[in-house]
Amino acid sequence: MINKIVESTKDAIREIKDESSIMIGGFGEAGSPIELIHELIDHGAKNLTIISNNTGSGHVGLAALIENKQVKKIICSFPRTANSSVFPDLYHSGKIELELVPQGTLAERIRSGGAGIPAFYTATSIGTPLCKNKQITKFAGKEYVLEFAIKADYALIKCKKADRYGNLIYHATARNFGPIMCTASKTTIVQTRKIVKLGDLDPESIITPGIFVQKVIEIKNPVHESELVKENVKYVS
Repeated sequence: MINKIVESTKDAIREIKDESSIMIGGFGEAGSPIELIHELIDHGAKNLTIISNNTGSGHVGLAALIENKQVKKIICSFPRTANSSVFPDLYHSGKIELELVPQGTLAERIRSGGAGIPAFYTATSIGTPLCKNKQITKFAGKEYVLEFAIKADYALIKCKKADRYGNLIYHATARNFGPIMCTASKTTIVQTRKIVKLGDLDPESIITPGIFVQKVIEIKNPVHESELVKENVKYVS
């Protein structure tokens, strides 16, 4: 019997090792799997490479993981947002690496990784420092830069509903990066607001099929990153 449900966040992330590459869902606060990230902090895996849209906010979630010196490199589009201070300070002191990627290019690199496409050309970043030392080719007289697909060892994802097979439905912009990260990772770990019975999810509404998911844990009342930041909460292992 297929059953991908685990009973605790500890069980969900126990296999993550030092030096792992991890995709973390989220579009700002939306889709950010705070509980899984906090468990990863407690777990203690170090020298991680993180692929995410941004570097987190305040001192919780992804920002707390970075602040705890567990991340050696981050690949993202927005390294600094209104409430981020942890990453900028570490970056300017040379304590963390950054690979800056335009948001559309980041999404396509991840999608390509899941689709088995090793690389692609795009006009995005031409004429900017981001295409330095990259292969540039002309098509129909226009320059394009070669970008390589991104894959990861793990993906930490948040969704709205799931079943024991690992079929997922997302809420709003949590869908922006979650589905493609599931396909581009060897092991996808999902926290969901609700686990439903098999057959309760309309097949036409399922965004991520269970074949791309390995573990699911139900977090009925997940914390909200913006509220924690507003309250100046600092997550400490």
